[in-house]
Amino acid sequence: MQLRFGQQLTMTPQMQRAIRLLQLSMPDLRQEIQEALDSNLMLENLEEVERFEGYEDIRSPYGSLGTAEPAAAAEQEARPEGLSISDELPTDAGWTDRYDGYPPLGRGSAAPQADSFDISARQSRAPTLRDHLDWQLNLSRLDETSLAIAAAIVDAIDENGYCTATPEELLETFDGAGLAPEEIQVMLHRIQSLDPPGVGARDLRECLLLQLRHIPEGTKAREQAIAVCDRHFEALSRNDTQRIRRRLGLSAHDMAEIIALIRSLNPRPGAALAGAEPQYVTPDVMVRKRGKDWIVELNPEITPKLRVNPEYAKLVRRADRSDDNLRLKSHLQEARWFINSLASRNDTLWKVATKIVELQGGFLEYGEEAMKPMVLRDVAEALGLHESTVSRVTTRKYMYTPRGTFELKYFFSSHVGADRGDEHSSTAVRARIRKLVVAENPRHPLSDDKIVTVLADQGIRVARRTIAKYRESMGVPSSSQRKRLG
Repeated sequence: MQLRFGQQLTMTPQMQRAIRLLQLSMPDLRQEIQEALDSNLMLENLEEVERFEGYEDIRSPYGSLGTAEPAAAAEQEARPEGLSISDELPTDAGWTDRYDGYPPLGRGSAAPQADSFDISARQSRAPTLRDHLDWQLNLSRLDETSLAIAAAIVDAIDENGYCTATPEELLETFDGAGLAPEEIQVMLHRIQSLDPPGVGARDLRECLLLQLRHIPEGTKAREQAIAVCDRHFEALSRNDTQRIRRRLGLSAHDMAEIIALIRSLNPRPGAALAGAEPQYVTPDVMVRKRGKDWIVELNPEITPKLRVNPEYAKLVRRADRSDDNLRLKSHLQEARWFINSLASRNDTLWKVATKIVELQGGFLEYGEEAMKPMVLRDVAEALGLHESTVSRVTTRKYMYTPRGTFELKYFFSSHVGADRGDEHSSTAVRARIRKLVVAENPRHPLSDDKIVTVLADQGIRVARRTIAKYRESMGVPSSSQRKRLG
């Protein structure tokens, strides 16, 4: 047996909950709050309580149960201003025949507003590509066999609008029906004539040709663009415009018009109707400028106003050891812990966001090129926090600024060396590379080595492989792929 002394850090349940709330994103936090409200009878949403009290203020226009005379008085007193009920309604008339809607909830409310909440609009969904194609096919006069073939082809079209099945594979789905391959081809061409142009194509070449043939005849460079996509698509994919010009005998100006027309086409015609639900971002922090100062505020919509139910709290008796009283005490303690943890989360988030705005004020004023290099340690040391705490606060949290909505992680970037003393962030270097590429001559685009030289003249020392890495991360092609004829 040995006797040992030591120190050990033990996390209390309150600390564990506070850390868990700290790292939750906005949707997860709302779900956590709702689960706490459902499971803890001591917790209540102050906004819901005030809304419920608003319901109680609106008494029924029919009065209370009892004699007819008090009911009529209650009806006259509770009737909202501007809502009069006629006593001479016909016996077969309905309520909606005379009154289009109910008065909005609230004290002294009048008629419903024009922009009131529409529950049916929230339940609806955007039409998908398949819905759009089925709608057009239903307008066509097709027999049952043709509709069945069309449905099989539509099922084989992916979200980008391309048909992923060959006519032979489609024919196998109708094994025993006695269909000919020509019937599949005819219906495929029928679907390829539908909107959006290019839908039902089997490859990129066919997709571009379908869209070019949808363009009205007489459009400038239309016929030449069709010839390029039809007979010289391989050279076009390699951006070998010199070879195409020699084969077709085109001038540089005509070739530039053809390339511009082809680039105006959509290589993924079904993407606009893919049916993906939009993902909206709710910012946790709002940044606004007042005079010369930047004001940082927490979004008031991120968390509801919680409180302990005062009526239930009065039921707790200190000396009572019954099961009901112990359960009330446990719920009361859990409710107070949850409210304190939520307040601590909001306070830490506000402090970190304020320090980020203080350190990255140049970005808010002048844009990405003024972004300073910053790591988690800089904010942690300034606020007296641990780096892990700052990491939890900045993960999946968003800040609304006059320059857009950004994740808090966006403001942290690595250091890049400079000859003039001041270090630059990788975000600022990316912005400078993007600016150089946008301003370059399309006939003579800047190579990675040339960009290194230009940045070196500006006092920024970056290796060529770093330029290539930044360029690829921004989706910028190489200089040979960016080369244009004008």
